[in-house]
Amino acid sequence: MNKPLVGAFLAALLLGAGAAPVVAAEPAQQAQEAASKTGSEAKAVTFAGTVALSNCSGSVVRSPDSAPTDPALVLSNGHCLESGFPGPGEVVVDQPSSRTFTLLNASGDGVGTLKASKIAYGTMTDTDLSLYETTSTYQQIEDSYGIRALELETAHPAAGTAITVASGYWKRTYSCDIDGFVHQLKEGRWTWKDSVRYTPECQTIGGTSGSPVIDDATGKVVAVNNTGNESGQECTDNNPCEVDENGEVTVREGINYAQQTYNMVPCIGAGSKIDLNREGCGLPKP
Repeated sequence: MNKPLVGAFLAALLLGAGAAPVVAAEPAQQAQEAASKTGSEAKAVTFAGTVALSNCSGSVVRSPDSAPTDPALVLSNGHCLESGFPGPGEVVVDQPSSRTFTLLNASGDGVGTLKASKIAYGTMTDTDLSLYETTSTYQQIEDSYGIRALELETAHPAAGTAITVASGYWKRTYSCDIDGFVHQLKEGRWTWKDSVRYTPECQTIGGTSGSPVIDDATGKVVAVNNTGNESGQECTDNNPCEVDENGEVTVREGINYAQQTYNMVPCIGAGSKIDLNREGCGLPKP
């Protein structure tokens, strides 16, 4: 995993040690570059709507059908849960939480604090994601801070799509393309399905876990950043391997990955309630 970090002290220490990630272009430049790739005017990717957790990154997200009065949802990784890594096959639903999130504006400045009411969903089985329900509605966040939630894409992304990984923890972005998709991504005890593989330019690091992966052309969230192969080992912690339909294993040292989010959109019902029995919901059940 792009390991969770412990506190701002470690973040400052790593930066001081020169371990900062490669930083993408400024948002306006990103938009121009994405537009040149897609042949259309792309939306500028900023930090607006991203959040910083105590150990990870995240974002305020909504489905296309979310109402302004619905409680806002925060998306991150399952391995970023304050309760620790869920085991293989474990699914967390409706667990009380008082976790807080620092909400960022377009420039990456912290403008407010959001508070969770519960972990609505969390798992590391088949995917690696968490959804927190907050005590604020989407409308309250927009009225208070002028920030709209990031919209979740409803369709499977395509290879070659220009993307930006926006880390609220580090206040840094990474720009690259979707290189392809992985049948099974295995890391230690966990297996994830149909994972997004980045092109090499996205050199994400610890603390970027949970960052939204944003389609540069639409501004919508297509995945959540979660891991990378750090040292070339095969299928070990922090060194995921790719397994194809025939069981062939491939190791790509230095390559990073994300988990798609389109399949969780049908799980979000009225009032931001997670209903795993809704038609089209692709998330694992307890």
